[in-house]
Amino acid sequence: MMKTARAVLFAVIPAEVVFAVLLVSGVALPRPVLAAAELLVLAVLVFEAAVLWRVWRGLRRQGLGGRAALRGAYEELVPLPVRRVMGFDAKGLVSLGLWVTGRRHGVPAGAAAFSYAREQVPLMAGFLFACVLELVAVEILLRSLDAPVGLRAVLLAVDAYGILIALAVIACYVTRPHVVDAAELRVRHGAFFDLRIPRELITGVQHRRSYTETGMLKVEDERLALSVNSQTNVIVELAEPIEAIRPLGRRERVRVVRFFADDPAGAYAALCTGPVPAAAPAR
Repeated sequence: MMKTARAVLFAVIPAEVVFAVLLVSGVALPRPVLAAAELLVLAVLVFEAAVLWRVWRGLRRQGLGGRAALRGAYEELVPLPVRRVMGFDAKGLVSLGLWVTGRRHGVPAGAAAFSYAREQVPLMAGFLFACVLELVAVEILLRSLDAPVGLRAVLLAVDAYGILIALAVIACYVTRPHVVDAAELRVRHGAFFDLRIPRELITGVQHRRSYTETGMLKVEDERLALSVNSQTNVIVELAEPIEAIRPLGRRERVRVVRFFADDPAGAYAALCTGPVPAAAPAR
């Protein structure tokens, strides 16, 4: 039943989007089609509510509180990758607020923060410029073709959302740096990746540059590489494997972590202080 609920939900959402675009574009749809679409949406909502209620009641019988049971039912209905993507959007909006107010996320007093945005922000700024250019070009083209106002409004909203997402990604890179404090090393990549490493597990630290990394995140033989523009420059070795969560929720066991920092020497020095027995820096 849960699989059916998920399938129906993710089939109806794009269909509703198509109908909405047609309606705001001024396309005259036959009344029977509109009536059937409304009945279908109503049936889907009732079905989804029934499934959610059934799961919620089951969790309540297991002793969970109302809010905890509701959250559990939501997690049962919505797949983990979808929840993760929705979480990226929420964190991006929070980061925009932090960026505007000049604050950073997860940097406590006395901690050292190390940016990795210097190599990424120019690329994202280029993408942002392309989004703005596309918005203007599409609007001019649609006006020249006498496109309906509703259709232009929909495409304008889609392009504006793309611009908002680009700004949010930049804000995440700026406001969510790597963090080193007395208790842990926190390695991050915007809103997409966040790994907390207890300081007592760190057995070695190296300052070594690599320009041949592939992809943003790669795990192979318990070795994790979190790169920026195919680069890493700090290596951390651990006494035992810890769990890392990929952007879409898959879990990995890692014992060596390679990451990029704009100031690798500073990150190396911060990690070498305190109880960390670190290796000598690479020449």
